[in-house]
Amino acid sequence: MPAAAALKSAVEPAQNWEADAQFQEYMAAVNPAMPHIGVESFPTALHADGATRLIPFDLSASLQTAYPATTPNLLAGYLRINAGEQLRTEFVAASQMLFVISGSGSTHTDNGVIHWHTGDLLTLPAVDYALHHASADSVLFWVNDAPLLRYLGVTPSEQRFQPVHYTQARITEALNQVRAQGEDRNRVGVLLSNPNFPATMTLTHTLWSLYNILPKGVVQKAHRHNSIAIDHCVAAGPDTYTLIGKDLDADGNIVNPIKAMWVAGATFITPPGWWHSHHNESGQDAIVLPIQDAGLVMNMQVLDFRLVG
Repeated sequence: MPAAAALKSAVEPAQNWEADAQFQEYMAAVNPAMPHIGVESFPTALHADGATRLIPFDLSASLQTAYPATTPNLLAGYLRINAGEQLRTEFVAASQMLFVISGSGSTHTDNGVIHWHTGDLLTLPAVDYALHHASADSVLFWVNDAPLLRYLGVTPSEQRFQPVHYTQARITEALNQVRAQGEDRNRVGVLLSNPNFPATMTLTHTLWSLYNILPKGVVQKAHRHNSIAIDHCVAAGPDTYTLIGKDLDADGNIVNPIKAMWVAGATFITPPGWWHSHHNESGQDAIVLPIQDAGLVMNMQVLDFRLVG
């Protein structure tokens, strides 16, 4: 060993590089018990009134994370912004989605300004901040992938896409074109996509979204997938709901289902891998907007979408 290297080795404190080396027997560790992800609901009462504020769906206690999270990969919630006021949000995230439940205003980032109204949907890439102004009392539903980045211990190195504004008018036009093709199918909706992600055809590289109409009197049969759905109800009449459960019987019905009611302006979570069917027993059409981490899951080719025939 050269004299300089020997001297450096002698003065550096000893490191026990083996301290964290552990070994697990395969069968005991191949399928570890993970934190439970259940059916959760976030009612309209959370944003119905009160001060301008951020209202996160923070399930970090049950998910056993050291940071706010709604699902392992996503953080969601509501923004309430009173007329004439503004709210600044700062998330270390690669993708963000905002859906305008009610009101009107604008969102400002270093990329520019987007003016929004009720029913519009926005996506933002990795931005240092977003400043939201309300010209009328406004409530927005938002989802981002901040927990995924915290889990990985990373920060975004680039913007993978530019901000996108999906106006309510264009969403409705696209939905009507699909409806004109007939409603005798399991899903009558439009996937919101971005041309920067042609392989997955998703909202962003991590987020997936479907603007799904459930016509009056219709049942959409059970399906399942490995992505977690954060389901926001845009519109619904009474007796509109989703049945959610782990198993099916021989007739394709969900065994011992949990019933999640659709209430306009409210949100619920559908766990990964659970079967779920949508039911509209009311006299009016309903619309649900699920946001999932399926952009990521689909890119990994493990979405495993299954549908009852």
